[in-house]
Amino acid sequence: MWLLKSSIGRKVVMSVTGLALILFLTFHMSMNLVAIFSTEGYNMICEFLGANWYALVASIGLAALMVLHIVYAFVLNVQNLRARGSDRYAMTGKPQGVEWSSQNMLVLGIIVLLGIGLHLFNFWAKMQLAEICHTDVSVYGIEGFDHPAKGAELIRYTFSQPLFLVLYAVWLVALWFHLTHGFWSALQTLGWSNTIWMKRIKTISNVASTILVGGFVLVMIVFACQAFIG
Repeated sequence: MWLLKSSIGRKVVMSVTGLALILFLTFHMSMNLVAIFSTEGYNMICEFLGANWYALVASIGLAALMVLHIVYAFVLNVQNLRARGSDRYAMTGKPQGVEWSSQNMLVLGIIVLLGIGLHLFNFWAKMQLAEICHTDVSVYGIEGFDHPAKGAELIRYTFSQPLFLVLYAVWLVALWFHLTHGFWSALQTLGWSNTIWMKRIKTISNVASTILVGGFVLVMIVFACQAFIG
């Protein structure tokens, strides 16, 4: 009950779920990089992670982590707004020493959430969900995409669409800001809060977030170039 009722407990839940989601993003980014070098290799991974029982269990667990993270984020933001009361209206500028991303984590989180919805629509619904529902994916009319496990073809099609390129770019920028603050903030909540380590953790957070998001951006750029340049 401490995790549910106390502010510190809620922050611990936010931190643990956030770090777990970062681990998943790292795996997802690494998997996506395979698509750059080998269409067949990437599609083999997609088939392995299709509608198999272990992939479904992992998907349910991931969804639970995400829901917990989102719910606790909103609860903590509402709690902070109530604690500040009318003082929040008196703030006209950025407080000294406070990062822009820290002030706008809720907005960034909402953009990230919308991006996740877009990603689920573009990929999960056409791959794992389609396999679960035995959907004939040829109805989507995507060249080369005749089986739910053909993820490389789906990536190629998605990033050949200018609208999706723009939307994913906005999403990834918001994700980078969200991660650069969220990573070190989670470690601080879990006890890494001394002066010396905080500077190091913030640097590690920025570097790790840049590598992680940069991997997704690289995949997007490579497949967009293939589509528009050939």
